[in-house]
Amino acid sequence: MDLDVFVSAHRAEWDRLDALLQRRRLNGAEADELVALYQRTATHLSLIQSSAPDPQLTGRLSQLVARARSAVTGTRRASWRDVTHFLAYGFPAAVYRSRHWWVPTALLSTLVAALFGWWIGTHPEVQASIAAPDELRELTRPGGQYETYYSSHPAASFAAQVWTNNAQAAALCLVLGVFLGLPVLWVLLTNMLNLGVGFGLMSSAGRLDTFLGLVLPHGLLELTAVFVAAGTGLRLGWTVIDPGPRTRRTALAEEGRAAVGMAIGLALVLFISGAIEGFVTPSGLPTWARITIGVAAELVFLAYVYVLGGRAARSGTTGDLDAAERSATVPTAA
Repeated sequence: MDLDVFVSAHRAEWDRLDALLQRRRLNGAEADELVALYQRTATHLSLIQSSAPDPQLTGRLSQLVARARSAVTGTRRASWRDVTHFLAYGFPAAVYRSRHWWVPTALLSTLVAALFGWWIGTHPEVQASIAAPDELRELTRPGGQYETYYSSHPAASFAAQVWTNNAQAAALCLVLGVFLGLPVLWVLLTNMLNLGVGFGLMSSAGRLDTFLGLVLPHGLLELTAVFVAAGTGLRLGWTVIDPGPRTRRTALAEEGRAAVGMAIGLALVLFISGAIEGFVTPSGLPTWARITIGVAAELVFLAYVYVLGGRAARSGTTGDLDAAERSATVPTAA
């Protein structure tokens, strides 16, 4: 493409679009003209970006297209209907669509945690490298630190602290996934190592049943949320490597927007698991009752994802913005 010739041929259209955008009122013919010029300028911008990128010209046309799009589509405000739609369709559909990433992540991570636990629980020398014998006994004895941890603070403040920590971990997985997923693997490894240490130490003390009774009520839902975040982060990282038929920029924009929505939804899921950890785990309920509550919460979430989310995904919902709210996409030159 000869950029100078292209600019000379279309400069008048861009100037006319700019002039129309500066007017407060347009008649019917001018409004139609604005829409037509917006579509043409968006196409021009795409051609320049793909064939003869020029930073200054691209910047000018990008601003012009953005202003025109705002004038054409108008400003839309979020409503409670949007929140309801997101919770009923967008979020579960996004989780369902990423199941091929987070389900294997969950299985492999659980296996890694179990291997860590077995290794620590069956090797006294590894236990000795973690802490002194007196400290290990204090951790694992009846009424020790593993048990009192869940009741060491008022339930409400403890639940809030747990929710904040877990939400931050999930957000890190989602945000850092763009770095080829490597930070996500580190977050997963750290979490599984911590779980494996508790599993191994309590099992070596013959108190594995107590450990599971403390972890399972909240841990099932909590870990599922972390695995979903990690799987989504890994998927985002893979998008950087292989965007598929989409351009890398478009693919990252779509998957990134879905990941942001995922972060909001997972924050709500982690709020529920935090409430269970703060109020149910340290409660005086029998172990079977506490575990039943945890299993019920996990099953409700999985049904929410696979029933509501599966139905929404099959109808075309992706968890991304609606088509009318996304940036306009136009054909690009080969």
